Amino acid sequence: MQRREFLKTVSGAWAVGAPGAVLASSPAPAAAAGSTPIPRRLLGKTGVEVSVLALGGVIGMQLPPSADHDPAALAEAALDLGITYFDTAPSYNKGQSETNYGGVLARRRREVFLATKTGDRTHDGTLRSIEQSLQRLRTDRLDLIQIHGVAANEDLDAWEKPGGVLTALRWLRDQKVTRFLGVTGHDSAARLREAIERYEFDTLLTTLNPVARRRAFREELLAAANARRMGVIAMKVMGGGNGCLATGNPANALLRPYHDATAHQVAAATLVRYTLGLPVSAAVIGVASVAQIRANLETVRTLKPLALAERRALEISMG
Repeated sequence: MQRREFLKTVSGAWAVGAPGAVLASSPAPAAAAGSTPIPRRLLGKTGVEVSVLALGGVIGMQLPPSADHDPAALAEAALDLGITYFDTAPSYNKGQSETNYGGVLARRRREVFLATKTGDRTHDGTLRSIEQSLQRLRTDRLDLIQIHGVAANEDLDAWEKPGGVLTALRWLRDQKVTRFLGVTGHDSAARLREAIERYEFDTLLTTLNPVARRRAFREELLAAANARRMGVIAMKVMGGGNGCLATGNPANALLRPYHDATAHQVAAATLVRYTLGLPVSAAVIGVASVAQIRANLETVRTLKPLALAERRALEISMG
């Protein structure tokens, strides 16, 4: 199979876009008059520079457009304000998140570092998944494809067999459908560590916040990723759900076991500063409104990440 054959069903999806992507040498988007530009960091050894905040594909970005909510406007505003990293996945509301991004990407693909995922673990299923993602995203290329949701019982041996997901992803990289490969997960720090130690990946997307149950992720797993010069992207910065660790949000958000609700909540800005004080490249944060985007940007523009002593104190208080 050749790249042209793979893309034949989506050949018109990117017609209004233009080739190219955000590189390390690309200038940061211009800041609004009187404001400080959003900080940028290198994405590990990739050489690509991205904004320290990434727009998450859940919360507001997975909802269908309605009279009261315009997800494409969220993506447009994030980009206008300097957020260059867009995160999504086909499983976010059955592809609705990718579709929502697509309207913006069709016009502004050059400005975005675009990351999606595949939950499939077979070769052919992975190719179908990515082809469908490209259609929804209205592009012919991705910057990053990630193996989505590594589980505690993950069969890592199967990944690089002829019929496995990693074999398919390497082919997609060879065909320049994507530049980089990564893994994601919030289930088992030990299994994720085994995956990145066994296979060569460019990035790791994982849960990094101050609660006790995430200690292995922020200490053992993060150290292993840093040793390999991977680009680390933090998720569940505010505990998952609708930000259950942030003051004023429901503490038992969705009551799912991978959310990190505790008895103690803190300001959303403190959680952002905590995560960006860790050795990470960026933090993915889902938002429901442009006002939340602006609030998060104000935090990273005007406040420093927490120092080590401050992070340790916060971990104790939220344990």
